[in-house]
Amino acid sequence: MRKGYKALLAEAEAQVTAVDADAARGLLGRDDVVFVDLREAKEREREGSIPGAFPCPRGMLEFWIDPESPYARPVFAAPKRFVFYCASGWRSALATRTAQEMGLENVAHLGGGFTAWKQAGGEVATVPPKGR
Repeated sequence: MRKGYKALLAEAEAQVTAVDADAARGLLGRDDVVFVDLREAKEREREGSIPGAFPCPRGMLEFWIDPESPYARPVFAAPKRFVFYCASGWRSALATRTAQEMGLENVAHLGGGFTAWKQAGGEVATVPPKGR
């Protein structure tokens, strides 16, 4: 039986915590919170990013979370609250569900994504092009 993206998103959204943009703005700058930007480098360069966000392309998430992976990133082993975000909240909902399934605790996603963040007046940091 085929399962499309709408069904996958509905399942994920029923299982994860979403933080709205106003609440997320209140988390910015806290030492115990890591914003994780799942967007591709070109998206970050074009649109900017939440200040201090850890860039993690969605395609690398599972490899960077798993401590047994040769690509593991120490940031995901830290006892922090993780707030995943993408452009609109779709990739981040799916990523949050995956992170939970992998055992990452205290994880949520930014409902409405970076678009909602900007609309709520969230601070935006410029991301310089890589390699330039």
